[in-house]
Amino acid sequence: MGNVLRFILRLLLVPLGAVAAMLIATLVIVVAHWGDFTALMKARPDVEGYWLLIVVIIGPALAILLAFGVAFTVLPATIGVLISEAFAIRSWIFHVANGGLSAWVGRALMSDLPQEYRFLAEPKIIVAAGLSAGAAYWLVAGWTAGFWKPIFALAPAPAAVSTPVP
Repeated sequence: MGNVLRFILRLLLVPLGAVAAMLIATLVIVVAHWGDFTALMKARPDVEGYWLLIVVIIGPALAILLAFGVAFTVLPATIGVLISEAFAIRSWIFHVANGGLSAWVGRALMSDLPQEYRFLAEPKIIVAAGLSAGAAYWLVAGWTAGFWKPIFALAPAPAAVSTPVP
């Protein structure tokens, strides 16, 4: 029964950790490019009042298009997560390195980006986002990796020593 509960817990925590990792990586990219975003908004003062409308209408479509690019980064990260779950690797170093390596591999696979996606072109920022995503995943789900290995197991009781009968 305990294994079934741990397995259900993993089925909930792993996707939650993945979502947290993607949100943190997005936040790192947005903060790193905040100056570029504001310069882009100020470049066309005639449409400055319509930015909220543009983001609401075009934002979801752009998010769907960028999701295909993110898939190149998520696939290597998923392989690393499967390895950590299979071997119950709970090290924060493994998960942070998995995030950084996955971001680097994903960036290398998306090397021919058009100019309008220049926010995804800086490799240092992409790898920093991957490292922070790996740390976020570890905080949510990585420190308890492996459903078959209990998190807080009780130490086995020492065996009773029988005394010889005189």
